[in-house]
Amino acid sequence: MFTSLSDKLQGVLRRLRSKGRLTEGDVDQALREVRLALLEADVHFRVAKEFVARIREQAVGEEVLGSLTPAQQVIKIVHGELVRLLGSERASLRLTGHPSVLLMVGLQGSGKTTTTGKLAGLLRREGHRPLLVAADVYRPAAIDQLRIVGERLGIPVFAREGETPVAIAAAGVEEARQRGFDVVLIDTAGRLHVDEEMMAEARAIRERVKPDEVLLVLDAMTGQDAVNAAEQFHRALQLSGIILTKLDGDARGGAALSVRQVTGVPIKFVGVGEKLDQLEPFFPDRMASRILGMGDILTLIEKAQKEVDQEEARRLAQRMLRQQFTLEDFLAQIQQVRKMGPFEQLLGMIPGMNRVVMPEGAAAESEKQMKRVEAMIRSMTPEERRRPEIIDASRRRRIARGSGTTIQEVNRLLKEFEQVRQLMRQLGGAGRPGKGGSRAGGLRPPFLP
Repeated sequence: MFTSLSDKLQGVLRRLRSKGRLTEGDVDQALREVRLALLEADVHFRVAKEFVARIREQAVGEEVLGSLTPAQQVIKIVHGELVRLLGSERASLRLTGHPSVLLMVGLQGSGKTTTTGKLAGLLRREGHRPLLVAADVYRPAAIDQLRIVGERLGIPVFAREGETPVAIAAAGVEEARQRGFDVVLIDTAGRLHVDEEMMAEARAIRERVKPDEVLLVLDAMTGQDAVNAAEQFHRALQLSGIILTKLDGDARGGAALSVRQVTGVPIKFVGVGEKLDQLEPFFPDRMASRILGMGDILTLIEKAQKEVDQEEARRLAQRMLRQQFTLEDFLAQIQQVRKMGPFEQLLGMIPGMNRVVMPEGAAAESEKQMKRVEAMIRSMTPEERRRPEIIDASRRRRIARGSGTTIQEVNRLLKEFEQVRQLMRQLGGAGRPGKGGSRAGGLRPPFLP
């Protein structure tokens, strides 16, 4: 989401680093560019103005400009102010009730119902017993949508016909209390725009069920409209948190950078994809580091711990060391990597990867190539995956047809996989007397273009 803003901010900071000494004029020029980048990213004009003013106040002092590394000092100040802008610290959910009640509100099209399910799934993975309550009785198929989401997650959904949303919400909380659910998530009705009828109903539900949290679901791609909606919801309902959806889209980032400062309400979660497990806690410091190209290695580690099967990883490592690695094992590795998220997102979490010279769209092309490799391996028979040396010309034609690729791509996959196997044989024998290791000679994984 922050691609354009991130590129521009990193460009400004790179130019500062290229200067041995900084003057007040250098800082002012850089901050003019920072402010323009923020405004182009749809950040609220008042937020952008105050952000730049705070940086200048700290950056033009003699202590900074007279230091041995003035550019690094300025970058540190920018990072600190960006963290402050985003909320300083992670804001966790307050789950103190018996059961705890989360009231989910928002406009139509923001992804509220799906996000309600995602949050329930995240809470269950943390050891809670959530219950979903369908209190949107107006939008066609809203209840059915929540039921489908609940079925896919294995989470029960409470719904009733012919009753008011207030009565349904209250009955859902009582159902949870009687059946031992510890968290209730109430999916309320939305509208195409903010109106008094919707707010009055949400206020009535709030008064009746006394929620621990009132969470507003906002579409990050709507820019300033999202910030305006947040202000109106907060005035009417006293929000306790915000969930931003569609951060994997083409939004310019203004909502994420403005909403905390304008409303004072913390961002608690962000949606980073369409899958039901793609909802993440929001960490201001990690997001600031990613925007400035400093990576986010902690989130990358957490993704690996959550998505990668550790036992399977150990098994594959042992097969590599024993020189038993096959295309079936390679397919398992690809699937583990892909479970962690889009390739471009993973690269963005690695510190310094933003400075690696890669053609525009290279990460997306690598993602496509990974899918083509997976399709080629899936088009092979089990015997061919275990013994690729039996794949002759006719088999290669069949694999290419079955996977929608070319014979040349199949040839390349088999050739590079054989290089990997030869490398593993060399590494496996490097520790034995009389055996010497060999460099990989620039070998790259077969799934990269």
